Amino acid sequence: MNQESTPYRYRRPSYRITLGGTDITPRINGRLINLTLREQRGLEADQLDITLADHDGALALPRRGAELQVAFGWQDEGLIDKGLFTVDEIQHSGSPDQLTIRARSADLRGQLPGKRTQSWHDLTVGEIVETIAKRHGLDPVIGKTLGGIRVGHIDQTEESDLNFLTRLGERYDAIAAIKTGHMLFTVAGEALTASGLAMPTIPLTRRDGDQHRYSSTDREAFEGVKAYWNDTSGAERKIVLVGSGDNAKQLRPTYASEADALDAAQAEWQRLQRGLAEFELTLAYGRPDIVPESPLTLSGWKPDIDATPWLVTEVQHSLNDSGFGTRIRCEVKGSEEEDQGEEENGA
Repeated sequence: MNQESTPYRYRRPSYRITLGGTDITPRINGRLINLTLREQRGLEADQLDITLADHDGALALPRRGAELQVAFGWQDEGLIDKGLFTVDEIQHSGSPDQLTIRARSADLRGQLPGKRTQSWHDLTVGEIVETIAKRHGLDPVIGKTLGGIRVGHIDQTEESDLNFLTRLGERYDAIAAIKTGHMLFTVAGEALTASGLAMPTIPLTRRDGDQHRYSSTDREAFEGVKAYWNDTSGAERKIVLVGSGDNAKQLRPTYASEADALDAAQAEWQRLQRGLAEFELTLAYGRPDIVPESPLTLSGWKPDIDATPWLVTEVQHSLNDSGFGTRIRCEVKGSEEEDQGEEENGA
């Protein structure tokens, strides 16, 4: 990037790391080789990797299970807190001697443990999520379009609440996540913070990025989605269709009601639409404010790229001797409008 054209050339990255509540930043200044944070959406744990120089053998090995609090950003703009992480892997190598610490987001470590069997019948999505959240001492944050959806029937059989929430989310194209004591259950792309506030749309221009990659697919050539449901009154199995019946993707489960089948078909159709294109961007200067589910607008690329509304699915921040950079991966942000489903008779 041409330094004469950017106002960021004097910015200096900074970070703060606490271990067990004690700020250890002064002790590791000058030792940091690399700090990488990979943030993912949903119930996949964020991963933190810190590599430190131990040339003099002065570093003590942290215990597994120790808690790290991490914040980073630009010195003159303030640091952004990235949350609490639990150390689950350490490695010492040499020479030269180095200590590598791997930690994962503490919000997900040990959360929603144990398997259970339970039938959920004639409840709203909001009621199900609230029940699970309270069971684990979490505050529920439920997307406005999801809370009132009525679920005819769904079984949880020898299944953890974590896995069940993921499966429930797949049925309604929702993202389940645990952040700072909150359980979030929102439509993919709804982009809510842990407090339930809408995330702001982030504009990026061509000069913000060093490298990019855009790819467009034919969504496996599917033109619609079919789902089966049991019509108990007529003792037959019926089909709902979203999109076109020509080369439609068929969902494997048979659902308890027409509404359940239609919700599942619409969710899968929306996922297929978001998979129409992908965009990856390596930012010349790190953006700690960009997180998964952030909506983006782009300008300065090809017209097709700029005209597409984007949604961040994964973020990787890196801080090392080369500076502070961010790499993002995006998918197409789905439209709020849904295709109407049609009903057919099934075998």
